[in-house]
Amino acid sequence: MSAASDSAAVFRFNENGAAPLLLICEHASNFIPADFDRLQLDDTALNSHAAIDIGALELAQEISSLLDAPLLATTVSRLVYDCNRALTAADAIPEKSEVFDIPGNHGLSNEDRRARFQAYYLPFETALKQRLAAYSQPPILLTIHSFTPVFHGKPRSVELGIISDGDSRFMDKMVQLGKQTTDLNTEANQPYGPGDGATHTLNLHGDQNGLLNAMIEVKNDLLDTREARQSMALTLARLIAATAASFDYELPLGSNHAGSD
Repeated sequence: MSAASDSAAVFRFNENGAAPLLLICEHASNFIPADFDRLQLDDTALNSHAAIDIGALELAQEISSLLDAPLLATTVSRLVYDCNRALTAADAIPEKSEVFDIPGNHGLSNEDRRARFQAYYLPFETALKQRLAAYSQPPILLTIHSFTPVFHGKPRSVELGIISDGDSRFMDKMVQLGKQTTDLNTEANQPYGPGDGATHTLNLHGDQNGLLNAMIEVKNDLLDTREARQSMALTLARLIAATAASFDYELPLGSNHAGSD
């Protein structure tokens, strides 16, 4: 099975952005290549948070434009392969995601799993490494996600989660400023944390390279309209810039001056 006939593995936005900041969106799409027969899922599952971080790509693009930062995003659903997971992680290709069973992921051989890893994860990882190597100064690495307001029947009170693992400096400062300067219920390592396996990208490309890094998680009911996403993007861009300034990084806030490449 090949991804090449359906989609490239990486979406690049504002690739030549000048800011010392790289944005990543690993769960940007709910696209299932034709070879996989929708993983035998109905529209409800494919349009749910199980298949995609709802609103995350649009939010990331708005932040990219405001801060003139390059953005790399995935082009297939995390149900095909989760690019925030190593091949050895059981949920890299999940058989179940919250309430949704994923029939097309049942009974995969090691060869099947490796084929997906090679088709979707490796090109994304390579693109990320290459983009990081192109900076003239060590950039800040931020990954952009959204989460469902109710998980396994339990409502979540957090609205903005900032997550880190080995290096919590950026997270700690961003949470502090988020609590001081926004009305959002902002928490550290919520609704996910290192123990949930959610920090693979941060560990591999941030911590191991000595880069300031964090994952930004936004409750997806705060992203349900274009206006809401634009407002959230402006709030987050201001918060990111203020946090970066604490570490002597200049991220001048602009208007929508960047575009896709």
